[in-house]
Amino acid sequence: MDYFDVAIIGGGGTGAATAYDLALRGLSVILFERGELTSGTTGRHHGQLHSGARYALGDHRIARECMAETLILRRIAADALEFNQGLFLAVDDEGESLTDEFVEACRAADIPATEVPVARAREWEPRISGATRRAVLVPDGTIDAYRLAMRFFASAASRGAVIRNYTQASGIEVTGGAVRAVAARSLRDGTETRYECGAVVNAGGPWADRVAALAGLEVPVTPAAGTMVAVEGRVANMVISRLRRPSDGDIVVPQRRLSIVGSTQRKVEDPDGLRPLPEEIELLLASADELVTGFSAQPFRAAWAAARPLAGRSSEEGREISRDIAIVDHGKSDGVRGFFSVLGGKATTLRRMGELVSDQVAAFLGKAEPCRTAKFDLAPYADYWRLP
Repeated sequence: MDYFDVAIIGGGGTGAATAYDLALRGLSVILFERGELTSGTTGRHHGQLHSGARYALGDHRIARECMAETLILRRIAADALEFNQGLFLAVDDEGESLTDEFVEACRAADIPATEVPVARAREWEPRISGATRRAVLVPDGTIDAYRLAMRFFASAASRGAVIRNYTQASGIEVTGGAVRAVAARSLRDGTETRYECGAVVNAGGPWADRVAALAGLEVPVTPAAGTMVAVEGRVANMVISRLRRPSDGDIVVPQRRLSIVGSTQRKVEDPDGLRPLPEEIELLLASADELVTGFSAQPFRAAWAAARPLAGRSSEEGREISRDIAIVDHGKSDGVRGFFSVLGGKATTLRRMGELVSDQVAAFLGKAEPCRTAKFDLAPYADYWRLP
């Protein structure tokens, strides 16, 4: 039998950032992931480092949060990012009429957006659509999803956090209205171990409802599947986005020597085993061609789908649900003290998600230590395998 201050369930980016944050505050931490680290949603997004411009027309606060986190990540994990910058292109009447409002909305959210002549944009990216009428430069970039998360894991492990991959949480023990222990089963050898703990963080992403069910609770989460398509070759070195209100197939992201167009959105009941639909692939390729000439003519590499963990219930596709971060203290909402769920968010805001839930966990455990994850460079991702 072992004791840890905090047990975290979920080994994606949010779990990694939370483990590091709590360990940095001096708490003992163990994390369980049923598969390989980052094998869920974290390892399957298109990898955009959002400046927040995409959200500026809808929610200034979320847009401002993305911009702030972009600056922090560029400082603490620069080698896991590519600061490509981005272009928002108006290729139709809707985009052209929105351009001035879009630039103003970005600036209101502290995002340095600047309209540039289309001719200049074409000098930077010769393959942008010939239909481009207006272009706006924003500080977007790309994320190496695996390396960024692993830098958080390496930093957590260097502070003593115990990381258990291929280990599935099988039960959460609640006694006297408080969490007492987590039971976890190794998927390598089938052994089950009980770990006593003072608090549990549910970082299960789109599986958060299943994690909560282990404690006899429910959380409002909508798994919203998004499909992405990758082709070989960089059709652009900048992130190319369609200037319109968020919709399907409006972002082209360069990743290594690939180009990725994303994404779609549809509500699903089960976030496991998602597959892209043929009509989604067709839509995405056609949409990419409207942004970058000849995208669909590039050699096809892959198509995949991942589930976003939207905080809230939806009877539709989920676009009406905010991408905001939600922290649920189940001691206050459900009478189970020491159990916390973290929902929503984006890859760009993983550090902030860890901070927000760790603030509440630390306060619950009486650990009066502030968040310091924005202050220090993260450990190199390769250190994770070098640590004892």
